[in-house]
Amino acid sequence: MAETTENEPALRTLIVDDEPLAVERIQVICAEIPAINVVGTASDGAAALRLADKLDPDLVLLDMTMPELDGLGVAKQFSENETPPAVIFVTAHDHFAVEAFDLEAIDYVLKPVAADRLQRAIERAVARRGERKERGSAWLEELWVPHRSELLRIAVSEVHQIDAERDYVRLHVGTPEAPRSYLLLQTIAGLEARLDPDEFIRIHRSTILRRDNIRGLRHDGLGVWSAELQSGEALRIGRTYLSKVKAMAGR
Repeated sequence: MAETTENEPALRTLIVDDEPLAVERIQVICAEIPAINVVGTASDGAAALRLADKLDPDLVLLDMTMPELDGLGVAKQFSENETPPAVIFVTAHDHFAVEAFDLEAIDYVLKPVAADRLQRAIERAVARRGERKERGSAWLEELWVPHRSELLRIAVSEVHQIDAERDYVRLHVGTPEAPRSYLLLQTIAGLEARLDPDEFIRIHRSTILRRDNIRGLRHDGLGVWSAELQSGEALRIGRTYLSKVKAMAGR
């Protein structure tokens, strides 16, 4: 459990949720965490903005889905402040994870909220105290992916291949000896726009590769080319993407 010191007072925390039972549940959990001090609660987005203006919280535990002004809208308005509060999204839905990272959220906790999971998220906020004033990279550096009953944090640097699967993408991580993959509700075009083009390249309408995962290019005849991966696997390059992939290789 995170500790406070005279130099690091408890984080002033605002809870925002339109479900009274959810607010009560989070308050009970927060009462056991000395690193934070709950200074107020709000039941909708507009009230959250008004209270935040008066209470100047360090941290907001923010529901994602609320009528009228939702959690994303509230977080976007917070991000325009000179010194915005840290935000931890608390929601029953896992399909806003990419948008949450765009808003530089500290974490993304799924309902029903488990005490240990919320505590870990708050410890991240405590550890990053003061960092939130700095703007991060323009490109995604981390992703949350649904796994069992929670969301896992995956560093983009760990991803070596991305495949489209209808409205989802499959993120491939790990090693050839111990491969892992996770599904994320996001189109491949939407995710491509958020990835650093110096690190990733799309080789097919259904495939994005980390550049350093490409060992070489192979001409298979009749204008067909493949990308040879570090694992030895070869993936066909789509004609639409061939010139860009060749340019990467200096051809």
